[in-house]
Amino acid sequence: MQENYKPLAIEQEVQQAWEKSGVFNVTESSSQEKYYCLSMFPYPSGKLHMGHVRNYTIGDVISRYQRMLGKNVLQPMGWDAFGLPAENAAMQNGVHPADWTYENIAYMRDQLKRLGFGYDWNRELATCDPDYYKWEQWFFLKLLEKGLVYKKTAPVNWCPHDMTVLANEQVIDGCCWRCDTPVERKEIAQWFLKITAYADELLASLDTLDGWPEQVKTMQANWIGRSEGVEMDFPVLGMEEPVRIYTTRPDTLMGVTYLAVAAGHPLALKAAENNAEINAFLDECKVMETSEAAMETMEKRGIDSGIKALHPITGEPVPVWIANFVLMGYGTGAVMSVPAHDQRDFEFAQKYGIAIKQVIFAADGADDDCMDAGGRAMQGAIADDCSEQAYTAKGILRNSGQFDEMTSEQAFAAIAETLEKANKGERKTMFRLRDWGVSRQRYWGAPIPVIYCDDCGTVPVPEQDLPVQLPRDVILDGSQSPLVAHPTFSHADCPKCGKAARRETDTFDTFMESSWYFARFAGSSADNMLAESAKHWLPVDQYIGGIEHAILHLLYARFYTKLLRDEGLLVCDEPFKKLLTQGMVLKDGSKMSKSKGNTVDPQALIDQYGADTVRLFIMFAAPPEQSLEWSDSGVEGAFRFLKRLWRQVYLHIEAGGAPAAANVSALNLTEEQQAVRRQLHQTIQKVTDDYGRRYTFNTAIAANMEMVNTLTKFTDSSDNAKAIRQEALEAIVLMLSPMVPHICHQLWHDLGQTQPIVSVAWPSVDASALVQDSIELVLQVNGKLRSKISVSINASKDELEALALNDEHVQRFIEGKPVKKVIVVPKKLVNIVV
Repeated sequence: MQENYKPLAIEQEVQQAWEKSGVFNVTESSSQEKYYCLSMFPYPSGKLHMGHVRNYTIGDVISRYQRMLGKNVLQPMGWDAFGLPAENAAMQNGVHPADWTYENIAYMRDQLKRLGFGYDWNRELATCDPDYYKWEQWFFLKLLEKGLVYKKTAPVNWCPHDMTVLANEQVIDGCCWRCDTPVERKEIAQWFLKITAYADELLASLDTLDGWPEQVKTMQANWIGRSEGVEMDFPVLGMEEPVRIYTTRPDTLMGVTYLAVAAGHPLALKAAENNAEINAFLDECKVMETSEAAMETMEKRGIDSGIKALHPITGEPVPVWIANFVLMGYGTGAVMSVPAHDQRDFEFAQKYGIAIKQVIFAADGADDDCMDAGGRAMQGAIADDCSEQAYTAKGILRNSGQFDEMTSEQAFAAIAETLEKANKGERKTMFRLRDWGVSRQRYWGAPIPVIYCDDCGTVPVPEQDLPVQLPRDVILDGSQSPLVAHPTFSHADCPKCGKAARRETDTFDTFMESSWYFARFAGSSADNMLAESAKHWLPVDQYIGGIEHAILHLLYARFYTKLLRDEGLLVCDEPFKKLLTQGMVLKDGSKMSKSKGNTVDPQALIDQYGADTVRLFIMFAAPPEQSLEWSDSGVEGAFRFLKRLWRQVYLHIEAGGAPAAANVSALNLTEEQQAVRRQLHQTIQKVTDDYGRRYTFNTAIAANMEMVNTLTKFTDSSDNAKAIRQEALEAIVLMLSPMVPHICHQLWHDLGQTQPIVSVAWPSVDASALVQDSIELVLQVNGKLRSKISVSINASKDELEALALNDEHVQRFIEGKPVKKVIVVPKKLVNIVV
């Protein structure tokens, strides 16, 4: 064994051995329990960052530990390879998106291998590969057949720079998340997946996800947003069609003072006829973003349409306003406005002098008059501070005719029944969740496989013509979609009638690729979307990724799993049994980012210290769920510990190692030897719990560090001591091997073992080693430590009292003072009160 630890040489040699043996390549096994561990796959941006390193190190540690428990472990890796950054890079650098993407993949793959992650590289995939997105197109057409896909015009967030639709979450402070261009609201035809058809199941099955953080389940439940309410019609003067609205607060119906409709609502368009002022307002609404967060914070503006609706119960006229905070894509595009009981409606009414009528009051009431928008007291009204803000709580109804003195709950039922009897409304369950818009107006994405024919309408691309591939010869200048500008891509013959037709030029949202990649890893096939093996491996046993994906990616993956199940391609209901959302990597208190100039290059650290040091620091600095504060001194400390471990093994081998065939548990050991061995097996017991149940890998490392410190101080050179040291070093190396696999691979061989450590079982606890004949007892006088003594573990309370009172150190502090009380805490301490 060489005296000095040389990580780079060791790591290169070990990685070559793994690759040559294919040790991490797995197939299905009926004799072993399967374990599928997956970290969210990366976008091939060019270089790994520390967030990647943390995510993938956690996954690799869990995978290697489960392998040591005897399970058949699948841990794959691939690339979320479509997306706008490749197009932007192509425009900036004059390189094709495909070339840019595959060059980045090659570089990042090498980085992942340098870090020693135990991936089954035979399963590697890139979502931009036609062999992958062919099946995405195929499945889309299956959903189209089932009526789970449709196309409609909808308001979207439009980035005029990137020339594409943005999800609400991609709009930050009114600007595109990638290029900071102000976002516009635009009405365009979009393809949608009917995720709302699965809203009930998506919500209900959250209760089955016992291995998910409660925070994530709550976020998903809120996003789905199930609500009970009433859908009702307001007749419109001079028109046949009524205005339909939905409300979760029908108890406030008698307080409606106006209706608000979206700029795209038929009533708004009707009002705009021959009205320049309304037309101008509608044009303004077209350049506003559609995210809910923005809608909450933006200035609420509107215009009176001049149209009157009729209250469905009283028949009184209600003005119809066009408002910028109402969207056609949400509900019916119209809302009933009750300013006294909704803060947004309240602010709008105050701004435009619309009446405010309070109808809900606190059960115990108050004596102040409620003011209307003009500051005038409302006759007979008892206010709950509605002069300053809306009263949004539930309570008792007043000013509500036949519903007076009912509670909000009673009024809900009574008003719903009244509307149902009059054929003007009905109770209805609604969801906040909206259907998933999956089309994007960009090049670097999977083409949507439909053809438009003037005679036949929308026609699916025949299965034998899949995949519809992206053309390579495109111009990326940012002026328009490269597929629209391409001279031939959109030209196609109609599959039904054979006439000239037009191919769809939109591509899929990249969430489409990431919503089923975990299944393709488990069951890749050239002839099918998923091989039968996918049913063997799924669901994923442990999924790891950032909390920022808690809503959309996870929701879409859950939805896709149910779609695949219903197509017979999977048998599970949920994709991920357990979910770990790792914290961020911080430096100087802020998230690492290029814009802040506080990034740390993992490659430079690997070159300086080796991959094992980087892995050890990442796992030691904080528990996985918590944010990790970067520390250069912490990295140095991790490196010093590995050198110290190396040194201990080296000294042990130089001293002759362990006696041949030593059965440590059968040896006649001294008290000191027993204590060292007891600490070892206590460490194995604790670390096993840290790995298997709690994922507190930092404390597992700390326990091994303490064990190494104990061995450093253990100077006994007898054969028994050598046998104990051999047992301890082997156990330490095994316990650390999931975290620092390269050095442990080498040390395992240096300790005389021939089997590769990657195939060795997790160490087991010797229960006999934990048995103690004696314990160290703390002796206190008036609660202050005065002495420590070694006593039999079976000593009685009277014996402990006597030993404590007769201890020479204790005697000095109680001499001449009467003893009031002796408190004995078994196996811990004796406290003498004087």
